[in-house]
Order: sequence, then structure tokens, then C-alpha cells
Amino acid sequence: MEIKASIESLGGAVFPKLNWSAPKDSAWISSTGNLKRTSFSEIALLLWSSDSVAHDLCHAYDSCKDKTSSRPSNFFLALHKWYPSLKPEMELRCFVHHELLIGICQREVTNFYPALIERKGVLKTTIQGFFTENVKGKFGSESYTFGVYVTKDGRVKLLDFNPWGASTLPLLFTWDELEEKLRGEDSELELRIVESRCGIRPGLKTAVPYDYLDTSPGIGWDQFLRNADKELRQQTSFAEAGA
Repeated sequence: MEIKASIESLGGAVFPKLNWSAPKDSAWISSTGNLKRTSFSEIALLLWSSDSVAHDLCHAYDSCKDKTSSRPSNFFLALHKWYPSLKPEMELRCFVHHELLIGICQREVTNFYPALIERKGVLKTTIQGFFTENVKGKFGSESYTFGVYVTKDGRVKLLDFNPWGASTLPLLFTWDELEEKLRGEDSELELRIVESRCGIRPGLKTAVPYDYLDTSPGIGWDQFLRNADKELRQQTSFAEAGA
């Protein structure tokens, strides 16, 4: 009842996440392909289907050298108001190492947005200024990533923080590239965007379980296709016989 009341207080539609991760990898389970949810049952199904959430619940601290456990002692379900007017191209991920902002890239890498090309220089300057004034030296770690949303009038909204490392998607970078920037002489801030339709990357929104993709003999999806084809041929035969 508490979750139902919370959903209603937020306008009837929410975006759910746990302490750290949002279940973006299970968006495939929704007919809309996004994380908009209007009931507890929809939220539960989304969380249950997510590998990202499972990682948080069981292996959140596995990459920490000084870990004393594999997971946090407490978990929290966060419900954010769903804003249908937000533009996905204005959400960006920033990479910080030893308090140095070295990379920025769009978070929605499954689409090409021409508007980003036009605003690339402005976005880089705006986010760098926001980092210097509002984030640098104020977060409890020297190396991390953080997400921002840039509004139409140029204001920067802080969305979240994530660890520096493999558990966080580097998107248009690779972790090797980011590490190389630190070792090399070129530490200048770089903003990466999808420059053309040819640069579109597959993303978590298009992810489905492996069994759904594997069509080799003996696999469930292969058998489903065989059964569907058999039924279609039977229906065609019956129709021809009755003609």
C-alpha cells in the first residue's frame, strides 16, 4: 500500500531503481521499451528480470579491494517521478579520475541526435563548469562517474553517481581508453557523441535473454519457430481442403 500511495503521489507513473542501479537491462520486458511503471507488480517484474539489480543484491562490492562483505546491509527502492517530456539526448555520463574530469558522453547511445552535434562545444563547457563548481572535491571518492541532464535553457541537473570501473558502462568509451588517457600526455576533456547513424551502438534497451536470441537446433526459440511454422502449414492445408 505504501508503494501504491507513493506512485499516486508522483503522478501515477514512476521510474524505479535500487540503491545504485536502475533495471535498464530489463526494459525489453515492457511493450514500450522503457522503465515507466504504474503499479507494484510492474515494478517487481522489472526488478526480478534485471541482472543489474541482481548484481547489486549479491555482488555489489566484489570489485572493492577492502570489502568486508559482498553486498550492502540495507537496500532501498527509489521511485522517481516519470517525466515524459525529458529528452534522452540531453542525458550524459561523466568520467572522473583523481578529481579530474576526463570524459563525457551521451548515455543514450542507441540513437543519433543531430542536435547534439550542434551543441557539442556548449555542452562540454557547461558540464565542465558545473563539475568544477558543484561536484569536484565534494563527493566521497576521487574516482567515479556521474550522470547529468542538461535542460533546454542550459541548466545542469545532477542525476546519479556510479563507481569507476567495469560495473559501470563506459558507453562510447572503453575502460582501456579512459585508463590510457590517464597514462598519456593527452588528459584534455573529451566529449563523445554518436556523430552519425553509422555510430549507433546496441544498448541495454534492446537486450533480451540469450535464450530468446539463440536459434540453434534444440534451443527453445528454435523449437518455438518450428511449432509456429508447423501450425501455419496445418492451417493453410485446412483452408485449401475446405475451399
